[in-house]
Amino acid sequence: MTNPNRPRTWWPALVLLLCFSPLLHAAGSSALYPVASLVAGILNQPLFPESAAYTTNDDIVIRGSDGINLEANVFIPTSGESSYPAIVFINSWALNEYEYLAAAGRLAEQGYIVLSYSSRGWGNSGGLVDTAGPKDMDDFSRVLDWLLANTATDPERIGAAGISYGAGISLLAAAHDDRVRAVAAMSGWGSLVEALYAGQTPRLVWGELLTLSGELLGRPDPAISELWSNVRNHRNVEQTIAWASIRSPLNYVDQLNANGTAVYQANNWGDNLFQPNSPLELHHRLNGPKHIDLQAGTHAGTEIIGMLGNGNTRIWNNVQRWFDSHLKGVPSAIDDQLPVQMKVQFTDRYEGFTAFPVPEARPRRWYLHPRSLFTPGSLRESPWQSWQARSIGISSWADTLAGTGIPLASQVFTQLKVPVTAPIPLLGQNRSIWFQTGRLDETLAIRGIPRVTLQITPADRHAQLVAYLYDMDWAGTGKLITHAPVTLPEATAGETVAVTIDLVATAYDVPAGNRLVLVVDTRDILYEYPEGGITRVDFEFSNGQLSTLEVPAL
Repeated sequence: MTNPNRPRTWWPALVLLLCFSPLLHAAGSSALYPVASLVAGILNQPLFPESAAYTTNDDIVIRGSDGINLEANVFIPTSGESSYPAIVFINSWALNEYEYLAAAGRLAEQGYIVLSYSSRGWGNSGGLVDTAGPKDMDDFSRVLDWLLANTATDPERIGAAGISYGAGISLLAAAHDDRVRAVAAMSGWGSLVEALYAGQTPRLVWGELLTLSGELLGRPDPAISELWSNVRNHRNVEQTIAWASIRSPLNYVDQLNANGTAVYQANNWGDNLFQPNSPLELHHRLNGPKHIDLQAGTHAGTEIIGMLGNGNTRIWNNVQRWFDSHLKGVPSAIDDQLPVQMKVQFTDRYEGFTAFPVPEARPRRWYLHPRSLFTPGSLRESPWQSWQARSIGISSWADTLAGTGIPLASQVFTQLKVPVTAPIPLLGQNRSIWFQTGRLDETLAIRGIPRVTLQITPADRHAQLVAYLYDMDWAGTGKLITHAPVTLPEATAGETVAVTIDLVATAYDVPAGNRLVLVVDTRDILYEYPEGGITRVDFEFSNGQLSTLEVPAL
């Protein structure tokens, strides 16, 4: 059924009809149907799959407690059972209730009632975007009330799922409403504070992209723009952290554990919006059924591509397996997998572990030794010792060739095994500093979160550093392994401080014969640089001031 009150735009429908109607003649059997369905849904022109295994209803309006309408659709199996397990899908940021039609059809064919709704402020739902806040939690409970009152949903077998924004709401809703027995959170976050401001560094590219798309495609609460401005300018930070904290699943682990929620997560190594560190921390702190898949790619890219590929991907297969196991009670292949699954970067190999941090990984520590006139800085297993302290400064007057590549695009290329590279010997010594090991005698298998501790002296009232870890070959070409920034928005000029940087978690094999290289400069296009002009940072080396790199390795 189609909601006659839903506004329609004729020209996108005509274009889609001309482009895709031959492919849709077989009622969704075309391999291009999921792409057509997603595009049509974005344009508010839903293309529902058809099957004798279920019926669909696109004429659902659920009332929020404050009177706003939540637009929804539902797939109902036709097998005639007295009750069914149910899955609720929540839209990603800037999308709507039609995002998951292809996935919903596949799950409905397997005997699930599947309801998708546009959270407030998105699509044709009313209200303002609450960014996974208290109103969204109340809305979700209202959706469950409707589902139980109007369908044959088994109240003991309800799941929640979503990508990105929908993943975060799924996790938070499961903590707030104990009727949710299982969650599938894809490209979600553990801490929204970290997503916005980890290392006191505003996430410029993603923050601007989210605020712009929100203005164009949704109805954001004006507070969102104000809070993002606060983050960018390091202003009213406590207020922003408080706002983000109540929207962070990590702060509700006790409720998830008390509810016994079975939590499946999927995250991507190259996700520079919701970097995998806080989802891994969430996985670590959960004590109920849990599983996490980690692989290459940018934010939500692996999940969306998988959804458009008729489900023939690891993530979407595991989503169904997770719900089969925890809502139907049917043994599935995911039960035989170890709960932490890491795809090693630039390989086709997954490795399974019992927990995170990886129990088999042991910390390997290198000490930073300063460069000399003719040699670069070095990473050695023994501390630097000298009767005379040394100080080496770098300036922020310009960026260097070290970096994270083209925002969004470079991380997509990593899925195609195309690395981000940098010519290490050509990095400007007045704008960066780097340290390298000798040639490795054996493969260095990094599994987890590398950590850098630096002894620095800012010359001004603010400073920013970006640390990059590279795999450098014999020719001096470095493949980016991981990175992370840190910002001191209110430094004390001339005062030496130790800063610790947790790099983004990774699974990477540095081949024997290559070198591990740590590069530090002052800027990256992904991150907001603090106002105040060019600055200088001095790196300190003395017997009492040791800088280190620690890497978890098998």
